[in-house]
Amino acid sequence: MRLPEPRIDDDVTGFELDRAVKNELRTLSKENAVGVGQHLVMTSRLMDSDIVAARAHAETAVRRAGRVASVREARGLVAYREGDFALALSEFRTARRLSGSHHLLPMMVDCERGLGRPEKALELAGSPEAKTLTAAEQVELRIVCSGIRRDMGQLDAAVVLLEVPSLNPSRRDPWSARLFYAYADALMARGDSDLARAWFAVAAEADEAQDTDAAERLDEIDGVVFVDLGEGDAESGAEEPEGAEVSEAAPVEVSTEPESVEVAQEPAPVEVAQEPERAEVSREPESVEVSRELEPVEVSRDLEPVEVSPEPEPARVVEDSVDGASEPEAVDPVQQPLADRVDTAGGDPEGPVEHSAEEGR
Repeated sequence: MRLPEPRIDDDVTGFELDRAVKNELRTLSKENAVGVGQHLVMTSRLMDSDIVAARAHAETAVRRAGRVASVREARGLVAYREGDFALALSEFRTARRLSGSHHLLPMMVDCERGLGRPEKALELAGSPEAKTLTAAEQVELRIVCSGIRRDMGQLDAAVVLLEVPSLNPSRRDPWSARLFYAYADALMARGDSDLARAWFAVAAEADEAQDTDAAERLDEIDGVVFVDLGEGDAESGAEEPEGAEVSEAAPVEVSTEPESVEVAQEPAPVEVAQEPERAEVSREPESVEVSRELEPVEVSRDLEPVEVSPEPEPARVVEDSVDGASEPEAVDPVQQPLADRVDTAGGDPEGPVEHSAEEGR
């Protein structure tokens, strides 16, 4: 049963590979060659960002084209990045046997080093095949061997191995930044800190692609420390979330919106109209039944006290009818006759009636 394959990005066609790899894929059917090519492109794309996904694509390519050298090399590179040196060495050997090329020799030597076999690694580095490597591959092999010498405690040999014509601060070869960095690292391990700092500076200047951390090493030597204030603020905020909320408390809102006091301007109408007393009318001695559902009456807050005469004058009856009455004077809302503000059970009275001073209160 065929296993499910990882997803291919929409923009990947499989033709992004270089000519040498596409020539190797010609041994496959056209459809299979395109599919394997797409997985190889995805492996290369995800190598630095998602190694697990890169491994899935590489394994799929191996299942579909296990006898293609480039496919086995891709699987070995993923294992090398993951630190699985045994699998990486096995895949590199297979790719070397299928292609007949020795360009993977520096990584094979480094795998032997990673497996804890420095003597075997140096033996492989001194094989006749190493002499067939290109200049860039020769430099890479020297960098690996210098690290092996350092692991073995041979610090002077580690420095001497890198003192080659390419070790020139004015040169800008594709491998210059890595060579300068390895040389500075070897000097630092030997204790030549001043000279090592100078070569780290040269490496940082030459490393335009930022393949190394030469700039960070240089700052470390100079004692430069970078503090991420944004992250620190986020952490402090996360530690004391309650404090942050208290700092933004309501006093600011209260001071800027004093109008909220206006809510308390209408308390009186409910209390005044809850238990109305029976109104005594001079013309109508009958009791007046007051409805309990009264509309709210707006009462002015600033009321002057009502002076009550000790001897109230007798109520006078307005003889004129409502239709024939002259225009009445303005009446204060509190002293307005109760009959004009409520519905009576016995119907409308003959005319407006003035209450005594006691009833006005």
